[in-house]
Amino acid sequence: MRILITGVTGFVGGHLAERLLAEGGHTLVGISRRAAWPQELSAFANHVALAALDLQNGPAVEAHLASHKPDCIYHLAGYANTGKSFKEPDLCWADNLTATRTLYDAIGRAKLAPRVVYISSGLIYGEPDEPGRDCDERTTLKPASPYAASKAAADLMSFQYSRTAGLNVVRVRLFNQVGPRQSADYSVANFARQIAAAEAGKQEPVLTTGDLSAQRDITDVRDMAAALCLLATRGDRGEAFNAGRGQTYPIQGLLDRLVAMARVKVEVRSSNDLGRKSDTAVTRADTTKLRTATGWVPAIPIDKTLEDTLDYWRGVARKSP
Repeated sequence: MRILITGVTGFVGGHLAERLLAEGGHTLVGISRRAAWPQELSAFANHVALAALDLQNGPAVEAHLASHKPDCIYHLAGYANTGKSFKEPDLCWADNLTATRTLYDAIGRAKLAPRVVYISSGLIYGEPDEPGRDCDERTTLKPASPYAASKAAADLMSFQYSRTAGLNVVRVRLFNQVGPRQSADYSVANFARQIAAAEAGKQEPVLTTGDLSAQRDITDVRDMAAALCLLATRGDRGEAFNAGRGQTYPIQGLLDRLVAMARVKVEVRSSNDLGRKSDTAVTRADTTKLRTATGWVPAIPIDKTLEDTLDYWRGVARKSP
């Protein structure tokens, strides 16, 4: 199968490419802003054809699609930082909504009919309709940030294009994913980075945190990649599917588990200056629809995810000056 992955050099994109390469039998093409692999993904250079492409440049996108004629497109590229989206709303909306519409229009002009897996977000739901209730695919969308609102708009547009433009789109609403190679802009990775640096003697054994009151539905990114692959072949056209563990973990509890794994004694200090209070305190996915359609279940225990994330940052700490 000829597969195109937008945002292939990112966190989820890299793990998805890794899984597809392990499956074998695919020709992989990737798109990123700079056509440069991060160091940890440098081995992919010999296996994935990578191109620099601005997804808001319609003619360039159309030419790329016409050249490669993908059978399947995983659309992961976009603006992904919830906190920064409050300061950069125009950039966020352009990267998430305008770029997606440009890609869809280019598919039509190129007269192609690939399966498109649009990567949405569980944050589009915001607070559940009833306190403590799981979010299923029929839950009212109440996005609480420019990031979440732009993803919700692109999600709904994807449905519209599957109806009026005839695109073969399936929407996947990812809840929180963590694992090796995640940016330290995200809480679990940031905790692991600080612990690894303290173990390596590159910072004091003091871990500084922001707000820890939230609870999140956390899934290993490698399990998420498996769900995306299954939905590419088993998800019905136009439908939306939640992807998550269906179980919440307190951020405080995840931090406590990581601190218990540390090889040095770590002091934890909370600082309200590190970020705003979580805009959605508790979010949990109802994944019945995904499991029924594909048989998918998360296979990697949370402690294994945390261990692997910490080991990744230990490797980073060893290599850093």
